[in-house]
Amino acid sequence: MFAVVKIAGQQFKVEKDQTLYVPQIAGNAGDKVEFSEVLLVDNNGSLTAGADVKTVVKAEIVDHLQGDKVIAFKMKRRKGFRKKLGHRNHYTKIRISEIA
Repeated sequence: MFAVVKIAGQQFKVEKDQTLYVPQIAGNAGDKVEFSEVLLVDNNGSLTAGADVKTVVKAEIVDHLQGDKVIAFKMKRRKGFRKKLGHRNHYTKIRISEIA
């Protein structure tokens, strides 16, 4: 059984006991969260999609962390212009506990 869920504006294919990294979600480690915006559910070969889906995905927040640093370097040759910018995205590690 799997489901396609919309979490923080992105779609993820999830299964029970799966761990995945999603864009940062409010909450502390150990908190339980529910995702009600389920787009598609496969229940042993029978697909349900769209407005017919009445499924809720329950998950547990495992940890908050940051991704790798991304460097944006801008330079204009022969002008002396150099700019180095960087950022790190914030992610939340969650474990899917139930698809009900």
